[in-house]
Amino acid sequence: MKLYYTPGACSLSPHIVLLEAGQTFDIEKVDLRTKKTESGKDYFSVNSNGYVPALQLDDGSVLTEGPAIVQYIADKAPQAKLAPANGTLERYKLQEALNFIGTELHKSLGSLFNPAFPEEARTIAKGNIDKRLTAVNERLSKQSFFLGEQFTVADAYLFTVLSWTGNLGIDVSKFPAIQAYQARVAARPQVQAALKAEGLVK
Repeated sequence: MKLYYTPGACSLSPHIVLLEAGQTFDIEKVDLRTKKTESGKDYFSVNSNGYVPALQLDDGSVLTEGPAIVQYIADKAPQAKLAPANGTLERYKLQEALNFIGTELHKSLGSLFNPAFPEEARTIAKGNIDKRLTAVNERLSKQSFFLGEQFTVADAYLFTVLSWTGNLGIDVSKFPAIQAYQARVAARPQVQAALKAEGLVK
């Protein structure tokens, strides 16, 4: 397998999950401005949407969209317990969590990276983000991970999205449970390995 990624982008989530699942894979960096990969390939030939992540499987087929990719990886390594079994209520709770992170946090935070985003819209987005982070903080004040006491693919995604707050000027100091959670997830050996591989920590 090969993961196409951009350092620190949402592709960090499947990168963490691949390592947590003990999978063998390669990585190839993508320049999202030029849409070229590290080897000089036109990235649109990999993912016609032009954004990361994309996971090229051993048979040459390609999966895109982070929530789908991380569930695929988790199902390849059930012993890692990164996702509940398909068909269970717990699995639907995981999908609920991935949808929440994707639509309520990822999209809202991601919009703030766009310098053309109007100031009025930016203010509204930050207000919505604050409400969502308040709910996440409340949840994490009662449990170690987003779905309970077991680290899952939802945590790889949430950790990745929360890591953007500093660069976006979102103050999380009033969310102690989130801060503790970020430190807890960051301390995981495979999370550290992904961060190092992407050049995000030394």
